[in-house]
Amino acid sequence: RPAHASELMPAVVDVMERAGLDYAELEAIAVGVGPGTFTGLRIGIATARALATANGLELRPVSSLAALAAGIEAEVTGAEGAPDDAPSLLPVIDAKRGEVFAAEYARGGDRRWGPLALRPEELAERVRAGPLAAGDGSVRFRRVLEAAGISVMPDESRAHVVRALHVCRLAAAVPGVAPQAVLPDYLRPPDAKPQ
Repeated sequence: RPAHASELMPAVVDVMERAGLDYAELEAIAVGVGPGTFTGLRIGIATARALATANGLELRPVSSLAALAAGIEAEVTGAEGAPDDAPSLLPVIDAKRGEVFAAEYARGGDRRWGPLALRPEELAERVRAGPLAAGDGSVRFRRVLEAAGISVMPDESRAHVVRALHVCRLAAAVPGVAPQAVLPDYLRPPDAKPQ
């Protein structure tokens, strides 16, 4: 969102205060590295790098699609009546310009393919095994995906949003790296081109 640059640090301060933690008590900082919006990724990663560098911490980079897949799995296993027979999980992020960012994950978290930036029709052709999809891209292109036999979580599902909880849980298993080594995963060139 346009205000995320001005709201990010106050949100970090608020979370740290509510948790009763100081930076000296942290071991690492988890950060989502995309795919996602160019501005959001740049601001999020730059902020994480600055906080890690200032406090002598490592970063633990996590794919936005992996975090979304973890949210799908959590929703399926934790919600009564949620479809739990899907052979795989399909996180789908709206990439704008008529495209989506997607990857396919086995139940339990192993990535089968991706991440890719592709048109929804290309995604529908690629995936035929009846996965369970979530993410804003799956909501936007629900008709295309469901026509191909892909199940899409209900619009009101919490699984459609990449949650910090899932980024942090996945980061616990990721080796820490130096802040300067963490780069955004854009998956495609930016819309803006230098003149």
